[in-house]
Amino acid sequence: MAGDWSRRGGRRRQVSRRRAFIGCAEVGKKEAVVKSFAMAYGDDGHNLREVLATFKSCIDEKSEILMDPYLAGWKGLVRFLNTMGTIFTFVSKDAVAKIQIMEEFRSGPHKESYRTLQSMVSYEMANNLVDLKKNTERPVSGCRTILRLHRALLWLQLFLEGLRTGGADCRTSVVCTDSYNASLANYHPWIIRKATTIAFCTLPNREAFFENMKVGSNEEAVEMLGEALPYIKKLYDITQELYSRHKLLDLP
Repeated sequence: MAGDWSRRGGRRRQVSRRRAFIGCAEVGKKEAVVKSFAMAYGDDGHNLREVLATFKSCIDEKSEILMDPYLAGWKGLVRFLNTMGTIFTFVSKDAVAKIQIMEEFRSGPHKESYRTLQSMVSYEMANNLVDLKKNTERPVSGCRTILRLHRALLWLQLFLEGLRTGGADCRTSVVCTDSYNASLANYHPWIIRKATTIAFCTLPNREAFFENMKVGSNEEAVEMLGEALPYIKKLYDITQELYSRHKLLDLP
């Protein structure tokens, strides 16, 4: 009996070590994805004007959202966030993974069904591809993937709007925390919310953000944001209405 328990214990330790090894491998894969993304798309934010202009080109004459420029805009946002250090990796790492998923859809056998956000929703809903009840056996859907980017886009829109309208002495940590609490915090567990808001206390000042946008003086940065952010809001509103109509805003 003792020998039997010893063998069982040995098997348990082997399983534990195997799971730990697999877990480390998965972490390594995620880190490799982020590194390869940075190598492929660059790690500088030159310049945010062009990045935000890309989002303007997302909306066609039918007010449909074109997937390719939408993903291109997100690549630019990731570059910009990366220039601010590791503090925004809670957004950028997840965005990298979601961008790659959507690019696979855009290059796959049903790529035309993913040409616009509207065609993607129609295709996936019609073919029962959207996991509405957290059935882990189903593959990842485009609807769920875009929803995560959609939520993050609201945070960024609110944050940049706060920087634009805040005075020269505004505290970026407060602006960022308020924007986070009004958006992404609603979908994060308490421990993530706590760690994230503490990290915001180390954010540089407003002038440093504007300098990093590479669009000129502070006044020029404010002007640029004033021109670009309405298009980001329109993009967000179109997506919000589409997802609300199809009852997709709370996808697990």
